[in-house]
Amino acid sequence: MTIPALRLDDLASPEFSPEVAEMFAGAAQFADMLPLEVEALKAAAIEQLGGSLTDFGPSEFVEPLSVLVRCLNSEAHLSGMGHVSVHTQLVGFLKNRLLLADLLSRHPEIKDIEIKRPIIIVGQPRTGTTHLHNLLAADPALRSLPYWESQQPIPLPHEVGLIPDPRIERCAAGLAFADQAMPHFNRMHEMTVEHVHEEIQLLANSLCTMYFDTIAPMPTWREWYKKHDHVPHYEYLKTTLQALTFLRGGERWILKSPQHLEQLRTLNTVFPDAVILLTHRDPVPVTLSLITMMTYTARLHLEKIDPATVGGFWSSLNAEMLDAILRDRPTVPDSRCLDVLFQDLMSDDLTMIERIYALADQPLDDQAKAAHAGYKETHERDRHGKVMYDFTEFGIDPTVLRQRFAPYIERFGVPQEW
Repeated sequence: MTIPALRLDDLASPEFSPEVAEMFAGAAQFADMLPLEVEALKAAAIEQLGGSLTDFGPSEFVEPLSVLVRCLNSEAHLSGMGHVSVHTQLVGFLKNRLLLADLLSRHPEIKDIEIKRPIIIVGQPRTGTTHLHNLLAADPALRSLPYWESQQPIPLPHEVGLIPDPRIERCAAGLAFADQAMPHFNRMHEMTVEHVHEEIQLLANSLCTMYFDTIAPMPTWREWYKKHDHVPHYEYLKTTLQALTFLRGGERWILKSPQHLEQLRTLNTVFPDAVILLTHRDPVPVTLSLITMMTYTARLHLEKIDPATVGGFWSSLNAEMLDAILRDRPTVPDSRCLDVLFQDLMSDDLTMIERIYALADQPLDDQAKAAHAGYKETHERDRHGKVMYDFTEFGIDPTVLRQRFAPYIERFGVPQEW
């Protein structure tokens, strides 16, 4: 049965169920008790883990966290619920650092694990990256990151070996709340406990990631982020992957994040043998879809939502990412980089998989083929329904936007969709 397309008519003034509104109001009462300050956040992380772990690992996280909390307090205009949510997330990232440092202290051999030839998908959101990521990850020969593991990559010491893993239940509880607060989000991007997730969550543990742009438009944070050296933070990502390999196995990682569009040179430095898959799609409808999704999710964090502000911020950010890919694509040799057009992927994804496996020198055996076919059978496109998109509410002229994207469209031969 085809699910009718939906127009999101409450982007500027979110409408919540009475239950969600009550949860938001209840959480907001605690906002003043949870300071967004570096030392207070670190202290909260230490306390929540019992007080015995105090080593946060390499110190490169302190500067970005300092810049971030300053921007959260001065530019983000968080709601009470947003303040509590962000505090919880930041403390969670710091707890992940404490747990990783503790694990490394007990098992220094983790640093000797090689992360060989990862396959990394790089592309704008809404360009088929999620479908490609999940399709490839269906192959049991490739190691991927389920959503629950991305949230809490290192188990609590007293939970090691427990079945079922308590991290899965905690993740499910968080998703249940998100489904209540954003009941139509799955139309744009499905999220489940076992959903293969991008490593932007792991990068968030370094406290320097594009993930924080999804909280609120913070121009000062964005400018600092663009000028910062990201190699130490990607090295921390690599260390985390080593730890995850130690804990749950895996030989070859399949990764994905739009953040990498601005960090191809960093990827080359930290993962010099990585196979890069660059996805491409008409950036005009991509931008419209992206800014709609980001405006919809803003209801989780912002006191007041101005679609024009959120849309303008993300359309500019997306343009800057495409400028970066134009600049840096020549730094990755064709011997380990493939440009994947959205139309080619969606019209015949299994043929595209064959091309990818050939480039990556990854065996495409019967087990892999069966896994790919099985995934396709249970993940029909738009099975949760579509969203109707319109630039009008954002005050953006698509003609001007297309002119802005012209160099990218021409360079990669991207077909115009509308």
